[in-house]
Amino acid sequence: MENDLSCNEERVSLVNVTKRFPGVVAVDKVSLSFHAGEVHVLLGENGAGKSTIVGMLAGLQEPDEGHITVDGRQVRLSSPTESLAHGINTVFQHVMLVPTLTVFENLILGAPWWTRPPRSEIEHRVKELSREFGLSVPLDARTGDLSLGEQQQIEIARALLRDSRVLILDEATSMLTPRGADELGDRMRRLAGRGICVIFITHKLSEAYRFGDRISILKQGRFAGAIAPERLSEMTEEEAIEEKVRLMFGQSDQGRAETTRTSQDPGEMCLAVEGLATEGEAEILALSDISFELRVGEILGIAGIDGNGQKQLAEALAGQRTATAGRIALDGVDITRLPVGRRRKLGLRYLTDDRLREGSVGEFPVSHNAVLKEIGARPFWVRGVEQARKIADHAIHLIHQFSVKTPDEKTPIGHLSGGNIQKLLLGRELSGEARVVVFNKPTYGLDLQNISASRKRIRAIANAGMAALLISTDLDEILELSDRIMVMERGRVRGIVENDPARPDELRQTVGRLMVGEDLAA
Repeated sequence: MENDLSCNEERVSLVNVTKRFPGVVAVDKVSLSFHAGEVHVLLGENGAGKSTIVGMLAGLQEPDEGHITVDGRQVRLSSPTESLAHGINTVFQHVMLVPTLTVFENLILGAPWWTRPPRSEIEHRVKELSREFGLSVPLDARTGDLSLGEQQQIEIARALLRDSRVLILDEATSMLTPRGADELGDRMRRLAGRGICVIFITHKLSEAYRFGDRISILKQGRFAGAIAPERLSEMTEEEAIEEKVRLMFGQSDQGRAETTRTSQDPGEMCLAVEGLATEGEAEILALSDISFELRVGEILGIAGIDGNGQKQLAEALAGQRTATAGRIALDGVDITRLPVGRRRKLGLRYLTDDRLREGSVGEFPVSHNAVLKEIGARPFWVRGVEQARKIADHAIHLIHQFSVKTPDEKTPIGHLSGGNIQKLLLGRELSGEARVVVFNKPTYGLDLQNISASRKRIRAIANAGMAALLISTDLDEILELSDRIMVMERGRVRGIVENDPARPDELRQTVGRLMVGEDLAA
């Protein structure tokens, strides 16, 4: 992977590129150059064109106008194989692994058998990567049994095992701990130091400043501006953030995080969990002795390093994972053995972190995704007959109420940006008489504007007399929104602490210690 090319040489370029989808111009006459030996950060709102550019560089789609060059030569990246042949490796925001295969099988997938290194060599190289990124996933684990965060780390490892000349990281830090993100940033710096071109897509402005050499901003499919290396090196972090927000939103205060929520006096208890336990599966942790209470008007944050049982807890509450012990009560009613549909009717709603595969069906239109959890039920089905007009009207109502940007309700939901998919799914969960909403990483992969909008809606849910369980790997988000914070570690509750806006640094240290398994008395 050694490379002696200077940082000034253009490795990959987009030349006046345009890409259209039905009803949408995703990328509009964009020209960008990515240089060897640089970490080039790409910023922009959801729908700004970042994912489309990544898709074109990865060979998943071709530009309608303009062209792509690699090392100064015009190329046609008509397939992922073509992209890989030119040394372009991509770690996508949404994992592209085969869930039924083992980690080892995913790592070698796509390579001709005669070029595959022996398993012993892969084991040795994975151990080296494990030390750098904190990976602890055994090669024989079934990939589909792992959390999204663990799967994303496998994607990073797979890309780094190849001889990359260009490495694209699409929201690669979203599922990592702060330490893991810093380690990835260090790795990017080392890769750039060897002449590799690193293209890093993130929504976190501080990461763009800390990890990037050059920053480009997209807005509504067009190139909005850039901060060159020489200028970026002279700016403070605050100056860089002000400039990036100005380019993205047109004014410096838009897209900023909201102030920490002022806790309200909680109302009556609406959710009680006592001694909840589940079985483990392969590499998935079992839950053990989970107990907590949630009150009306309260936001309970669930913190922890990804993969410590948070998703299993959300699924157990929603009815998607069977409890082997304990009790779950909603407004005093025992729902421990009730199926998903019954819990939903009683007011328990679940917004998954996997919005594309678990939360929606990409090929289905927006209208049918809006009623995906109501299939066969009135008023959208009567005696088994679909009521198409009622389904369409319901979807149109959600589109307007939650400001979903879509050409119409007939558009396949997979054509929407991640932020707009998330808004529709949230609207779906809040339909009817919602009482408790379980959020699993609700702002994962969203841009600044949609992050802010999602957090406002979570606050509004609590203020409207509902309750929210907020699972997040973003500690800043937990501290900003929660009334109390419950920390999970190895499938257990490590501790529950009251949030206090007056002592954020102390709380951060306390929660951090609990996340890594330390006792508060230590």
